Amino acid sequence: MSRNFTIKVPATSANIGPGFDVVGLSLSLHLTLTATVPAASEQAYITPAITYSGEGADEVPLDAYKNLTTRVALYVLRCNGIRSFPSELKIHAHNEIPFGRGLGSSGAAVIAGVLLGNELGQLKLPNERLLDFALMVERHPDNVTAALIGGFVGSYLRELDEADTAAASVPLSEVLPEYPEDAGEDWGLNPPPPPSGIGHYVRFGWSEPIRAIAIIPRFELSTAKAREVLPLQYSRKDLVFNLQRLAVLTTALAQNPPDPDLIYEAMKDRIHQPYRKTLIPGLPEVTRICLSGAGPTILALATGNFEGIAEDARRIFKTQGIEVDWKVLTVAGGSEVTEH
Repeated sequence: MSRNFTIKVPATSANIGPGFDVVGLSLSLHLTLTATVPAASEQAYITPAITYSGEGADEVPLDAYKNLTTRVALYVLRCNGIRSFPSELKIHAHNEIPFGRGLGSSGAAVIAGVLLGNELGQLKLPNERLLDFALMVERHPDNVTAALIGGFVGSYLRELDEADTAAASVPLSEVLPEYPEDAGEDWGLNPPPPPSGIGHYVRFGWSEPIRAIAIIPRFELSTAKAREVLPLQYSRKDLVFNLQRLAVLTTALAQNPPDPDLIYEAMKDRIHQPYRKTLIPGLPEVTRICLSGAGPTILALATGNFEGIAEDARRIFKTQGIEVDWKVLTVAGGSEVTEH
C-alpha cells in the first residue's frame, strides 16, 4: 500500500535587531512538500520524480541527486543505513519563500530534507537529532532552528572538537549544491553521521499583536556577499551596545501589551546593519526596521498601520530606483508532517 504525506516548513528571519547569528523568527510563508511512496515492488529501481511550483520554480534542480532538499534527505537515510530513496518516489514542492531575500529559503529546504529523510526511512528521530542533521548542512542555527521548532528562538552551535572534524566537513561536499558532473545515486555513499547535540536552543515568548511587515526588494543578495562587508573585529563599546539591547529585546517582544518605544530602542544594532547599508540603497532612510537575515528584505515590527508603514518604505526605495513587494506576516508554528 502506498504512503502519502505532506511536510510544511515556515520561512524564517534571522539576525533580528541586535541578535546577529543568535535569534530567529518563523514567519507565515511556507515550503510544502507532498510525497507519494509507492508500495514495494520487485520491478527495476526507478529514481524519484520531483515537480516544483511557486517561488524559484525555474531555478531549482529537479534531479533528486542534485536538489538540496532531496540530497539532505538522502544524507539522513544513508547515515541510518538506508542506501537509496524508495523506488518511484514522487515529490511535489510548492514554495512561497522568495530566494535570496533573507527569508530563510535555504534553511527551509534543509529542514524539509531532514524531515523527508526521517519520514522516508520511518526513523522517528526526535527534534534534537533532526537539528543535528540540519546543522551538518546549514551551519547557522538561527534559521534552521526557527524553521524546525517555530516561534521566536535563541540558539547556539556547539564548537566541534578535532574528533568531529571529518563529520564537520561533510556538508560542503556532501549536500550543498556544488556537485561533480558525475554526481548521481552512487556518489557519497558512506557519509559520517553528525555528532550528537550540535545545536541548543530556547524559545522566547512573542506578543500576539505584533506582526512582521516584510519589505522585499526585487533583487537578490547572497549571504556570502553580505558577510564579506562585516569587520573581523568589533569594539567593546559596540559589543556591549548589542548585548544590552538583546537582553531587553527577548523579553520586550513577549510583553502584552507591547511597548513600542522599548522595542524600537532594543532593536538597534551595531554589529551587522550599519555595514550592510551600502548593499541596499535606501536602507539608511528606512527607520524602525531590521534586516531579515543577510537582507535585502527588511522587517518592520508593528501592531497596526501595516499598509502605511509598508507604503512609506516603498516610496523611500522608489527614490533609489528600487521596486519592492511587501507582506504582513504572523509568527508561524514549527514544521509539520501530516500523513494522508
